[in-house]
Amino acid sequence: MDIEDFMLTCPSKKFLGVECLGCGAQRAIVLVFEGKFSEAFHMYPAVYTLLLFFFTLGLSFIDKKRKYTNVLLGLIVINLVIVIVSYIYKHF
Repeated sequence: MDIEDFMLTCPSKKFLGVECLGCGAQRAIVLVFEGKFSEAFHMYPAVYTLLLFFFTLGLSFIDKKRKYTNVLLGLIVINLVIVIVSYIYKHF
């Protein structure tokens, strides 16, 4: 049994044949945890900012004294820019 047996398939790619903006994120996260950092970046360029976003989001639930709203909004904007630019670069 392999970790890839438990990964979700992309409905957009499966039914329409078109990759979505998140295609490759699951595999990239697995590659990061396997220590294949450059392969993870090539698979999904926003993988590191996405992991940083989830880490900060988790930290915001634990540390109630500080406000992480501005940091989280900044990470969302950075992630969106990276995802859209890499999607356009990959497909056009």
